Amino acid sequence: MIQEFRLPDLGEGLTDAELVQWLVAEGEAVALNQTLAEVETAKAVVELPSPFAGAVQRLHAAAGDTVAVGAPLITFTLAGEDAPPQAEPAPPAEPEAPAPGARQATLVGYGALDRAGHPQRRARRAAAAEPPPSPPRREGERERPRSSPPVRRLAKTLGVDLATLEVGERPITRADVEAAARPAPAGDPRVTRIPIRGVRKHTAAAMVRSAFTAPHAATFVTIDVTETQRLLDELARDRALQGHRIGILTVVAKAVCLALGRTPVLGSRWDEAATEIVQPSYVNLGVAVATDRGLVVPNVPDADALSLVELADALAEVVTTARAGALTPAQLSGGTFTITNVGVFGVDGGVPILNPGEAGILAVGAVRRQPWEHEGAVALRDVVTLSLSFDHRLADGAEAAGFLMDVAGVLRAPGRAMLLR
Repeated sequence: MIQEFRLPDLGEGLTDAELVQWLVAEGEAVALNQTLAEVETAKAVVELPSPFAGAVQRLHAAAGDTVAVGAPLITFTLAGEDAPPQAEPAPPAEPEAPAPGARQATLVGYGALDRAGHPQRRARRAAAAEPPPSPPRREGERERPRSSPPVRRLAKTLGVDLATLEVGERPITRADVEAAARPAPAGDPRVTRIPIRGVRKHTAAAMVRSAFTAPHAATFVTIDVTETQRLLDELARDRALQGHRIGILTVVAKAVCLALGRTPVLGSRWDEAATEIVQPSYVNLGVAVATDRGLVVPNVPDADALSLVELADALAEVVTTARAGALTPAQLSGGTFTITNVGVFGVDGGVPILNPGEAGILAVGAVRRQPWEHEGAVALRDVVTLSLSFDHRLADGAEAAGFLMDVAGVLRAPGRAMLLR
């Protein structure tokens, strides 16, 4: 039986995806739930598992192509059956249902259904596991070059087709990709052209949309956070908290959640179509993360319900997942407010652009030890600058200032958090 696999609906209203890399070739035998390809949406890189066991008869797209949801990706010959010698089936209006009794996989993120009809998670391949033997190649067919996920992502960013690189039996390296991306000698050797694709392309479009849709305003405050730093030092020495990374960003996150409870309009969004302000009673706290694929903003759902330790663990998890390029579309959607830690780059402050659809974003600068007025005298104190950008349609200057001073109050005196609700 010939079966066609079309690009599935990846959720979150996405209408297409860019094919990053094929992990199978025409003529190759594949198992149920074997990863077929990596595709990149406006949200994340997603692995597509095979919904069938059989042989790949035809690949309908090439790496770098943008494929619409519902468009053909692969034509299969199901296991135990031979493909017709010449004829290619006409694409059906809808994907065919599997034969009675056949096993079929959920298309994204889950494996086949168990006997009770529940999805089974696909097991992750162990890093040290021996790869399964490759099927014999047809005469004249070239073996696909080996490469790691970071190298594949770099190749996609630079517009390099890995299949064209000649590296012999060894895996492709970053140096191979960077060398292939350099302009040909006929061009200007001082200029490098990098294709605008993937996350960087979507981020740029989102920032332009945000900047020219929401009327941005900003306010700043520089504060003494010596007491917070002392608290963090005490927590770091607490053996019961070993393994939990509780830093200044964690305390800022907690302060933001508390302050949003007092000024909820900073966690709302403007619904132009319905002419309504949508104000949630929860905080899905976004955190801006710089990755090798560009800037992404995953969020921690219901951050306002978490303790300081739970919040530290949740932030560490989303940052680690983001840098590994393993975020799901769900983790990148539904945020209500964002924080960005520009202090890790040695920067004191700035005017961040709103994450599209959100009313506020807070930039946290570097904590610096410097002379500061304290109790009527000048002393060395730990000082930080907070920069708040906000949508002036949703919040006025007084509301934004009140929110910022609530955050600042917690950082000046962490015990103040006991007074906020």
